[in-house]
Amino acid sequence: MNIPTITLVFVRHGEYQQKPKTPSAFQPFGLTDKGQQQSVATAKIIEQFAEAHNLKIHSAIHSSNLLRAWQTAKIIKENINYDFDIETSSQLNERSVGAVANLTVTEIEGLLKEDPRYECPDFNWKSDSYYCLPFDGAESLMDSGERLAKFIRKECVKLRKSVKKNTLMIVVGHGASFRHAAYLLGILEFEDIAKYSMYHAAPLFFEYTEAKNQPDRSFVKIHGEWKVRAVDKTELMID
Repeated sequence: MNIPTITLVFVRHGEYQQKPKTPSAFQPFGLTDKGQQQSVATAKIIEQFAEAHNLKIHSAIHSSNLLRAWQTAKIIKENINYDFDIETSSQLNERSVGAVANLTVTEIEGLLKEDPRYECPDFNWKSDSYYCLPFDGAESLMDSGERLAKFIRKECVKLRKSVKKNTLMIVVGHGASFRHAAYLLGILEFEDIAKYSMYHAAPLFFEYTEAKNQPDRSFVKIHGEWKVRAVDKTELMID
């Protein structure tokens, strides 16, 4: 008996109207015109890949709750000749910075300096995978990766049990949480998290292999490229 293959697609949202020098976190802004065009292009790439590999596209596009991701998912839905539902989940959201959401890095560091209960973190706190701001509702980058990885594993296992044809599932989310989930899923090494980023609305394709002896090695990249960061160590990385 042939077991259907599951192909997973990571899509970082398209370019959006991001507030400068501010953690992306829960910025509520929508896509730019360029971001909309990028989303149309990625829809065509996904559709062509599915046709070329005889994959049935799953009827649900999974998206984070944030507007830029939902808009990206909606444009993908509208540009693939298939009837999709968009299912949103906070598990796909970017890393939360809690009570200081949408403040600039300078403003956040100013609050830490003024509050005698806290120490101001190192310069690279924004990109430190394990650092969590000491504000209510905040989480680390690794926390966001863990919830996303948990979601992906659950959906892939559920899909494997329910489908009869080789299937492709689309997940629309955010670069930092995707990279940390990729590490936890065995796709990236830890040092690769900082080395790579993701292009806006450029799909990465993975095959779910359900490796029983190596559960953290169940995903293999089969198409698409990570974006290699050109990091200036004098500048703070803002995803």
